[in-house]
Amino acid sequence: MAGSSFGTIFRITTWGESHGSAIGVVVDGVPSGLSLCEEDIQIFLDRRKPGQSKYTTKRNESDSVQILSGTFEGRTTGTPISMAVFNQDQHSRDYSEIAACYRPGHADFTFDAKYGFRDYRGGGRSSGRETIGRVAAGAIASKLLKELGISVTAYTRSIGSVTMESFDPEEINKNPFSFPDADAAKKASSLVEDAMAKCDSMGGIIECVVKGMPSGVGDPVFEKLDANLAKALMSIGAVKGVEIGDGFSVAHATGLSNNDEFYIEENGIIAKRTNHAGGILGGISDGSDLVVRAAIKPTPSVASLQHTVNREGENIDIQIKGRHDPIIVPRAVVVVECMTALVLADALLVGMSSRLDNVKKIWKP
Repeated sequence: MAGSSFGTIFRITTWGESHGSAIGVVVDGVPSGLSLCEEDIQIFLDRRKPGQSKYTTKRNESDSVQILSGTFEGRTTGTPISMAVFNQDQHSRDYSEIAACYRPGHADFTFDAKYGFRDYRGGGRSSGRETIGRVAAGAIASKLLKELGISVTAYTRSIGSVTMESFDPEEINKNPFSFPDADAAKKASSLVEDAMAKCDSMGGIIECVVKGMPSGVGDPVFEKLDANLAKALMSIGAVKGVEIGDGFSVAHATGLSNNDEFYIEENGIIAKRTNHAGGILGGISDGSDLVVRAAIKPTPSVASLQHTVNREGENIDIQIKGRHDPIIVPRAVVVVECMTALVLADALLVGMSSRLDNVKKIWKP
């Protein structure tokens, strides 16, 4: 199976299936000397693990990570870092009835079309559980970025018709929806519970803001920073749209209203008065906050009666069983954050060789 690796220098390869023995990732290109232990990874994995509230799947997994290679005495060695999370609570029997049919909104049909075979237990590689490897790798990327004074923070911007109206970073981890707005979280609770009562699900938008990003990171053509961010976020199974900065609203703007004017700050640094571009110009970071959003679709696994077909080409009805999130957004917040961190860590390492003076700093005797 191709397509399980991502990145150029800071490169990850995820592996494993939802109902297999384990799931994990191999991370290559991490500089030696970075302080790293399993607790650093676990903090991130705990944010996406199931069973944290009534709005998530009841699958009982600790998602405890094991670092198998690439560290010694609490620091990275510069060699590949392999990490694994062993599955503990697979209910594969819940999926036996859908082995020969295609669930609406899932990758069942497309997997069969491509491979002529699929792992129907929880979706196999197309399961949201695959993101465990991304989050484990993203935790390392985030720690590397922190060493450079760069912070990456993702949160829920909206769920259904409910949109945040205030921003309190301390609130993000205080409610089950990862809203930075307590009132929005309360409104979302009512909205999601109503959907659950109807055996339905909800979607939403996750926003990610990067602070401390230096200017000059990224490339101007095929390896644009925003292009790579879009690819990274679109590679998350539930994401159906990505915005950078003002995103789709620029279609209704004018040149004068959309342009970000430059000025010189008192310390002599070039800055922008506004940030409609979301921190990226011409595919390269401009030094202002990087702002990206991802649109998350409603969970396709709903208990209501739906119409579909089976592998024999017959029209059938289906009611999906098993344990599923009524809303994916809260657990996807950390996935968006980690995929963003992975793109930035890789871009920073790639960009180190773009200027001769940088090369001389390292290699000139």
